Amino acid sequence: MFRLTRRIFCLLPLLALIPALLPLGRAAEPFLVFEPHGKSQNKSIVLISGDEEYRSEESLPQLAKILSQFHGFHCTVLFAIDPKDGTINPDKADNIPGLEALDSADLLVLLTRFRDLPDAQMKHIVDYVESGKPIIGMRTATHAFQLKTSPTYAAWNWNAPDGGFGRRVLGETWIKHHGQHGKQSTLGVVNAKESSHPILKGIHAGELWSPTDVYEATLPLPGDSHVLVFGQVLSGMNQKDPPAPGAVNDPMMPIAWVKSYTGTKGKVARIFTTTLGTSEDLLTEANRRLLVNACYWALGLERRINARSNVSLVGDYRPSPYSFGGYVKGRKPEDSR
Repeated sequence: MFRLTRRIFCLLPLLALIPALLPLGRAAEPFLVFEPHGKSQNKSIVLISGDEEYRSEESLPQLAKILSQFHGFHCTVLFAIDPKDGTINPDKADNIPGLEALDSADLLVLLTRFRDLPDAQMKHIVDYVESGKPIIGMRTATHAFQLKTSPTYAAWNWNAPDGGFGRRVLGETWIKHHGQHGKQSTLGVVNAKESSHPILKGIHAGELWSPTDVYEATLPLPGDSHVLVFGQVLSGMNQKDPPAPGAVNDPMMPIAWVKSYTGTKGKVARIFTTTLGTSEDLLTEANRRLLVNACYWALGLERRINARSNVSLVGDYRPSPYSFGGYVKGRKPEDSR
């Protein structure tokens, strides 16, 4: 017994070395996957972040949590990643790993700004869009691409002659801020002609509000676009501030609309676009409901929209204020789980 015990003690230093000698565990993926809770909708949503100002790297994981935990959707969130250290870096415009998830996706939610992606990554986005599957574009998705390093998909640039991806697919490209950026906020005014649209179910007058400003649009919007919500420019940064005086609200610009897009394969996609989209917008319940309802509608599941469905925030959500360079340095995708 003494000899056996002595042998065990002699082996302890060697046993302690085993973890160091074993192969390292699999590195964390550069994206997030949220499995559906409860009854699954059997639908996969890919949410792509990548903007320098509005903190999409914070808002889209939160939206994915809501969609997966309360609504049964399988969600994958992609990020602009710095390949040097695997951290989220919105200023890194040429790298969004994991875009192959679009190959089997049922819905794309896009919030990127001026991305200059390599052809191999861009192809997944182009193939998805042209397949005729549905798309939700948020805020800077109207100017999602600024492809400088390759001419292959130059027609998708925000400043292409026809307005590129923004105007052609979503309904508008970047023009300019409407009102004073950072000084005037936006109150959503429901279009009375579209008040019965499924996306607006459970949303009441005066509930939609954003600390961001309105984007200017060329009216009328193209094709079969239908404006659901107009943006009233407020005189200040509070929801109860009065409307800004003058011509800025005459006419009011659209901030949420629906349209269709026919892909190269002939299939017609449902499109929902909103110029709402800062991470702070998700602090407002009506804004969250608008996006959740839009996902159901885009997927053809509008009969399942419930005016009282759960759109609560998941976890401790404390979004950073929108600003250039204001992202949290050193954060990796798994930190947002």
